[in-house]
Amino acid sequence: MDTFYSLYPAARHLHFTLIATSVLFFIVRFVLHLRESPIMDKKIIKVAPHVIDTFLLLSGLLLCFMIQQYPFVDPWLTEKIGAVVAYIILGAIALKAKRNKLFKTFACLGALGWLVYAAKLAHFKQAVFVG
Repeated sequence: MDTFYSLYPAARHLHFTLIATSVLFFIVRFVLHLRESPIMDKKIIKVAPHVIDTFLLLSGLLLCFMIQQYPFVDPWLTEKIGAVVAYIILGAIALKAKRNKLFKTFACLGALGWLVYAAKLAHFKQAVFVG
C-alpha cells in the first residue's frame, strides 16, 4: 500500500498537466470559435476535449482516493465539484450559445473565474459556501 501512496506526486503532476492542457485547449477553441475558423470542424478538435477531460476526471478521482477525501463528505471537495460544474456550463455557453461575441466572452471569463476558484479550493481546502 505504501507504493500506492508513493505515486501521489506523479498522480498530482499528471492532474495538473491535464488541467493545464484542458484549459489551454478551451481557450484556443474559444478563440477559433470567435474567429469562425474552419479548424473548429476538424474531428480532432471535437474529440480531444472529451479525451483530455475524461483522463482529467479519472486523475481527480485517483487523487481523492489517495488523500482519502471525497465529494459530499468533505465540504471543500463538494464545493470544488460545484465550481467545476459551473466552469463546464459557462464553457459550453461560451462555445455553443447562439449569442453575440460579447456575451460569449463574458461566459468564457466567467468559466475561467470558476476554474480559478476551484484551484483556490484545491490549494487551501477551505470551503466558503458548503459546510
